[in-house]
Amino acid sequence: MTRRTIRQYSTREVTEELLNRLMTEAARTQTMGNLQLYSVVVTRSAEMKQRLAPAHFNQPMVTQAPVVLTICADFHRTTRWCEQRKADPGYNNFLSYQNAAIDALLYTQTLCCLMDEEGLGYCYLGTTVYMPQQIIDVLGLPKLVMPVATLTVGWPAEQPALSDRLPLESFVHSESYHDYTPQDIDTYYNNKEQLEENRHFCEINHKETLAQIFTDIRYTRSDNEAMSAGLLEALKHQGFF
Repeated sequence: MTRRTIRQYSTREVTEELLNRLMTEAARTQTMGNLQLYSVVVTRSAEMKQRLAPAHFNQPMVTQAPVVLTICADFHRTTRWCEQRKADPGYNNFLSYQNAAIDALLYTQTLCCLMDEEGLGYCYLGTTVYMPQQIIDVLGLPKLVMPVATLTVGWPAEQPALSDRLPLESFVHSESYHDYTPQDIDTYYNNKEQLEENRHFCEINHKETLAQIFTDIRYTRSDNEAMSAGLLEALKHQGFF
């Protein structure tokens, strides 16, 4: 209930010992077939952060954070293991990517919870899947390895306000999915729409509703279609199609 996204970090070091302990503990999370279908690329050097930054729209925390973690869906390691043990792997397909991506995101979320408990701050970068080929090239990811999440990590140098959340009844369905009536939508989204910062956002962008901010500015149809094409092409390049 106190989780915050941290984008500004102090100069205090995130030690390798601490990070390795947390990453080891996070590996106790759920995983399909106990295969641990993920890998983590740890970036500390300024040069590599600079190379990664354009794939994340040059958001400042990518270069300013002490550590950048790129979590990947990884069926490459398991495939190599199978091949060296006289087994015939069949993991160059979309289902295998989906399984590995779920594994990687479970690992990511568990690691985030552990970092919260330790007092570390982090920012989850959704941009990882926007231009994945750039990340693949910078990090030298082989076939059957696909970036799915990025975390910038450090000790917090800010205490931002908690972001709003929809109420429980808006996303929990009893026994079967119950579609939303217009009244439901009005009820569930009213608090979000009435927040001063969101009303101000609409004003300065000359939009009638908050929903238009998302459809017309933040996540547009044209951007979604273009980045979908890039994501599919990267999945093909990495051997998952």
